[in-house]
Amino acid sequence: MALPLLPGYSFNRNAGKEKFHKSQHWGFCNNVRMLVSEEKPGIGGEPLLGQQVKSKYSTYPKGEGNDGPSWVVFDRQVLCFDAYLEDELLDKSQEIYRIRYYKIYFYPEDDTIEVNEPEVKNSGLPQGTFIRRHRIALPAPNDDQFYTVYDFNINIDIIFYGRTFKIYDCDKFTKNFLRKIGVKLNPPGQRPEDPYLKMRKETLDHVEPLRPYESFDTLKQFLEYDGKVLRFFCVWDDSASLFGERRELVLHYFLSDDTIEIKEILPENSGRDTRSFFLRRSKLPKYGPPGVYQPGQITNYSVLNVFGGLSNQQKYGFMMDKHKLGKIHQEFYKDSDLFLGATINVWGRKVLLCDCDEFTKSYYKTKYGIENFTSVSCKPPPPPKIERKFPPYSGFGSEEDSLRSCLSLKPMPYQKKFPKEDSYGNIGNVLRFFARLITVNCADADRMFVISYFLNDGTLSVFEPIERNSGHTGGLFLKRTRVKKFGQEVFKSELSEYIKAEELYVGAKVNVNGSLFVLLSADEYTLNYMERNADKFPLSNIKLILQKLKEEESKSREIKQIFAAADCNHTKMMEFNAFRNLLLDITFNKLTDQEILTIARHYRVPEDMRTDVNLLIAQAQQKLKKNMFEHFDRVISSCVYEDREKKNVLPNRDIKRLCKSYRFPLTGDLLEELMSRFEDNEGQINYKSFFHVLNWKTNPVLELQSSSYLKEKCEDVWFGMPSPIPVKFVRYLDLLMDAYGVEQE
Repeated sequence: MALPLLPGYSFNRNAGKEKFHKSQHWGFCNNVRMLVSEEKPGIGGEPLLGQQVKSKYSTYPKGEGNDGPSWVVFDRQVLCFDAYLEDELLDKSQEIYRIRYYKIYFYPEDDTIEVNEPEVKNSGLPQGTFIRRHRIALPAPNDDQFYTVYDFNINIDIIFYGRTFKIYDCDKFTKNFLRKIGVKLNPPGQRPEDPYLKMRKETLDHVEPLRPYESFDTLKQFLEYDGKVLRFFCVWDDSASLFGERRELVLHYFLSDDTIEIKEILPENSGRDTRSFFLRRSKLPKYGPPGVYQPGQITNYSVLNVFGGLSNQQKYGFMMDKHKLGKIHQEFYKDSDLFLGATINVWGRKVLLCDCDEFTKSYYKTKYGIENFTSVSCKPPPPPKIERKFPPYSGFGSEEDSLRSCLSLKPMPYQKKFPKEDSYGNIGNVLRFFARLITVNCADADRMFVISYFLNDGTLSVFEPIERNSGHTGGLFLKRTRVKKFGQEVFKSELSEYIKAEELYVGAKVNVNGSLFVLLSADEYTLNYMERNADKFPLSNIKLILQKLKEEESKSREIKQIFAAADCNHTKMMEFNAFRNLLLDITFNKLTDQEILTIARHYRVPEDMRTDVNLLIAQAQQKLKKNMFEHFDRVISSCVYEDREKKNVLPNRDIKRLCKSYRFPLTGDLLEELMSRFEDNEGQINYKSFFHVLNWKTNPVLELQSSSYLKEKCEDVWFGMPSPIPVKFVRYLDLLMDAYGVEQE
């Protein structure tokens, strides 16, 4: 009779020996917080009985170094083996034995084993869990022991409760596990094929069922694509028919049931009735219109009615027609048939797909791998331009007025447009050139003219300066008007071409109503304007001019020597007339006067542009007198108060501050320039002398005389060639460096 277990006493089934509970504490093993028993060494440092049992029955892989319990170390780790079993059948005439396949699962945490048989459809055998998970004893005579991990290998036989399972393979994790614990794996074996299943498969392949199974499961498609719609922007071109036109449409393809609906985009004030749909939602046949069919002809199933007989209890049965003799085959549009540039048949109407939205692009990119989504223009092509032919100019009135009578039944006068700004962004600016008349008449050879071109309306005027005892009256030579280009036909249907600003430059020859002029020079504003708009005036573009000079790069050494010989004093600059003659000789007259003038202005030596001090004082007194400013004594008193050191000088900023406080009616630029003329080296200004000069009552200066545009001005500014000299000296060495990259020796 077994004694009852004492309190605190447990039985170890693996070791077969007793042990008492030991004190435990919380610790960590494999980064897991768990209870750890305190093991103390015995006498002489030998392990106690519990430690010997643990080290003897530990089956974790080598090299892991785990000292925790096996149920913690091998938690959720399963070894899987593939095996089969030959099951004898004695009462079957078609088969003697059957091969059955199993999965053997071994759990290292507690050495339990589970055997499962995968289910085979229509096998007729009970399948699933063959042996539930528990520890299995070894076959006799070792039935007092249990299976461990060392009892398993590949290509061996293993016996569970009298049945011999042949293990032929295992998974990758199991192989690695067995290698780590020191088990030498056998080569994998072959799995035999079940003869009965093979024979049954061959039989079923040659037999057609009377009631074939057809699956039309649309629920999965609905659940997956419900609410997802492809949208295409398309157009229907009906312009070939009477009163037809191009109509813009929007096509919606519903992925949930493969149906299509089309809406029409009506422009404002189109005159058409608003319709909800161009095509209601339905499946769209590819080849339409297909005709009218009886109900039930277009269906997914073809069903036969089977008559049961003439008995009292008549029974009717139904079965599917596997040959589908009465079914009408009809193809509908799918998502694979829709792409940009495709033309679909919408019940006889050709609809072109032009573009789609972003969701449609991502759908086709994901499902079909399409990357090209080049849209097709939905706009109609421009109508052919009908060239209108007009009768030639009659000679009465202007060409514009004569053309207006051909544009409408009720002629309207030509409206001259005077834009606020011209095409270059200027307001009423004028380009002025000084010109000479080219003629064989000796009396007119020396006549000089001023040609003015108005940018705002493209008109041109010619003025001849008055010269005494010249024999010519002078004055207005041509009033302001648009000038036609010379050589055009008078009586023609097209409008005439007029002289443009781009055709005027220094050195150009201009024919003004039969009088030929050569442009000799231009004023400062004209030259600056042409250089600012170098894209319109290429002869004033310094980059293009340097490109012409670089064409003579082969003669760069000779050109350097020519310029060095002309510069006898080695000043690195040259007079304009000599510079002009040298450039004409070097380039063989390839450069025009405008291009030479542009080079000279770009590399000119800067001049002192400071205004005469007397002129500045006169301008300041004129403004002070005009505004009746008389508080000079008060300003000087304030300066004396500011001058604490009594030096009679104050800094520039203090004088400027006092002028602003007393509200001097002078502009900032004029005041700055005046103060700069009275400054010393330290930036100090003698305030008494400065304000004494500005006092227009005690120290008046002569008033400025406004110069009129008369013959004297024209003589001083324009007469002579190349007078006036636009540039006095030119830095030729900088030009050689930019053009040829050479330096003076």
